[in-house]
Amino acid sequence: MTITQILVLALVQGLTEFLPVSSSAHLVLTPKLFGWPDQGLAFDVAVHVGSLIAVMSYFRKDIYKLLTSWTKSITVRSHTAESHLAWSIILGSIPVGLGGLLLHDLADTVFRSPIVIAWATIGFGLLLWIVDYYIVHRKPIENISYGSALFIGCSQVLALIPGTSRSGITMTTALMLGFTRQAAARFSFLLSIPAIGMAGGYKGLKLIELPEIAWSDVISGIVLSALSAYVCIHFFLKLLDKWGMFPFVAYRLLLGAYLLYVFL
Repeated sequence: MTITQILVLALVQGLTEFLPVSSSAHLVLTPKLFGWPDQGLAFDVAVHVGSLIAVMSYFRKDIYKLLTSWTKSITVRSHTAESHLAWSIILGSIPVGLGGLLLHDLADTVFRSPIVIAWATIGFGLLLWIVDYYIVHRKPIENISYGSALFIGCSQVLALIPGTSRSGITMTTALMLGFTRQAAARFSFLLSIPAIGMAGGYKGLKLIELPEIAWSDVISGIVLSALSAYVCIHFFLKLLDKWGMFPFVAYRLLLGAYLLYVFL
């Protein structure tokens, strides 16, 4: 890979993983639009590892509290708001794990069509705008029930279709259930940790089959993706209540229309 490819693809992954615009779609489309060869499995794993490092670093204090409270809920039967949230994240992560195992072949073939990506980008973008604009959002994240967590987790399976956006569909579902934008974003980001970890682990196992790996490309991808994702999370949460979801909806509609124009 050239330096330009590494830089662009790592930044694309880092900046889109946690925005409601679909990082998987951008990783599929960017090489096609620039006429580059596919970046390969090793680099895909690398940039996802970078995103995982970023979200775990940003929410390190939250993760510590959740793990501590979750452990106490098992060992000494002490249940708190943090342990409830931890169990909710675990419950919400089960559907995407099962869905990934059952649908990974479709996700890597049929779903990667630019036309599928275009319609998913438009359709789920419009759904995000509807629930953000028309539904009242008052629930804090502490009020999440196990049923709501499971429902959000089930919606996350749709993110196997590039263009849907994992963060986008989970935030859309949380907003639809009446959670505040900050609550929807925070739960989505925390839910991303096991989701990215499972996806990265599954793809990482396939690296054993590769004859050689360009480790300089991999390390560069991890670092650049991690840095850009960390910055993205910070500013997204800071500006979310001020901007709302409309800028991302507008971007999705424009991107989807452009893809239909190019590939139809």
